[in-house]
Amino acid sequence: MHERSSVAELAEQLRRELDRYSPGGKLPSSRALVERFRVSPVTVSRALAQLAAEGLVVTRPGAGAFRARTRTAPAPAGDTSWQEVALSADGAADLVPRSVDASGVLVSLAAPPPGVIEFNGGYLHPSLQPERAMAAALSRAGRRPGAWGRPPMEGLPELREWFARGIGGSFTAAEVLITAGGQSALTTALRALAPPGAPVLVESPTYPGMLAIARAAGLRPVPVPVDADGVKPALLADAFRASGAPAFVCQPLFQNPTGAVLAPERRGEVLRIARQAGAFVVEDDFVRRLVHEDAGPLPRPLAADDPDGVVVHVCSLTKATSPSFRVSALAARGPVLERLRAIQVVDTFFVPRPLQEAALELVGSPAWPRHLRSVSAELKARRDAMTTALGLHLPDFALPHVPSGGYHLWPRLPDGAEESALTAAALRAGVAITPGRPYFSAEPPAAHARLSFAAVAGTGEIAEGVRRLRTACDEVLG
Repeated sequence: MHERSSVAELAEQLRRELDRYSPGGKLPSSRALVERFRVSPVTVSRALAQLAAEGLVVTRPGAGAFRARTRTAPAPAGDTSWQEVALSADGAADLVPRSVDASGVLVSLAAPPPGVIEFNGGYLHPSLQPERAMAAALSRAGRRPGAWGRPPMEGLPELREWFARGIGGSFTAAEVLITAGGQSALTTALRALAPPGAPVLVESPTYPGMLAIARAAGLRPVPVPVDADGVKPALLADAFRASGAPAFVCQPLFQNPTGAVLAPERRGEVLRIARQAGAFVVEDDFVRRLVHEDAGPLPRPLAADDPDGVVVHVCSLTKATSPSFRVSALAARGPVLERLRAIQVVDTFFVPRPLQEAALELVGSPAWPRHLRSVSAELKARRDAMTTALGLHLPDFALPHVPSGGYHLWPRLPDGAEESALTAAALRAGVAITPGRPYFSAEPPAAHARLSFAAVAGTGEIAEGVRRLRTACDEVLG
């Protein structure tokens, strides 16, 4: 059983038993709860912390946990209806919309109900995360001299240097900023490169979180189609000429959601076309560390082959570690670097120093390469298991491209399949999937679904999830 579900179950059991104790009465000791419920001390501690956060329990160090005294009646609810007018008045004239649609992001962040197999997840399952290595790194980081002081605004020099080496080429630490996760870095990049109301070129299909960033900034995403070899250069040139866009956002390596890798002959073309248009390329290198065991040598980041500052590069540790390990890098050359730095400082000041120190401890430990090798082998096994299961149970799901990196597949649904109906039926059958529509900034050419194999417990759960998806297809398609 997952630690998360164990904590929830124990908290619910203790919640039901609180009436046995008078207000201020002492609950059983943590040791007694461990023995009675056969859970770990960590589970007991987290369950009690949850009840304390709800105001039901009071914990006193060295004394134990006590039932909280009866709370006074809550104050009557106020009238917030006035906000509807305040938040919407003259909204049509706003260059930057005040309402933000986060649905495309939430679909991969929200945890499904208990018992539902998570084919919609965007992060590694806890069993794949380097939890022990991260805990050890955080512990060591907290003891580093100055670890709780203010870091340099641009980030710790050693961490910037580590990211610069990973990008390659002639990048230096001075051209790298440390940011709080890839989403934050992309937000900073788009704000720096395009004014509200401007068009911005995006791959089609592409990551919904990036589309949400663009729209929230008042930008107009203009789609450029992607095939198995990445973005099509001729169409990219056409889109720059037609739109006058100041930037193109792309994922050249294991693109989300298609898994495509930008072909060698297209890499230079993309840079040449953007340079000719006087535009930037925002390179979201989000899963370089989630390569599969059979991938072979990876192409360098576009930024490594760009001496002229066309590329603004984003890379992160989050996907290869944990959704809470939000440490990433934003790299650029030339005057744009100062604009990126200014926006970052105004928005967030800096990434907390203990987290930066922990990142340094983690990537410098022997556990880090071991973790990457383990994840590489496990992702290949999971990809193969899902590909095999789809071929066996859902042969009508077209899968023209099987990626050698990343954490998901992108099947085209059978003709006549309706994404929202299939998504709802799948959830009823006990498996959560991601519909394809949010990945397109314009009308999609066909119905798709994104199926993640990284957020589940293992290959057995993948096989069961595909069987449940078969049940949903039988319900919807007949």
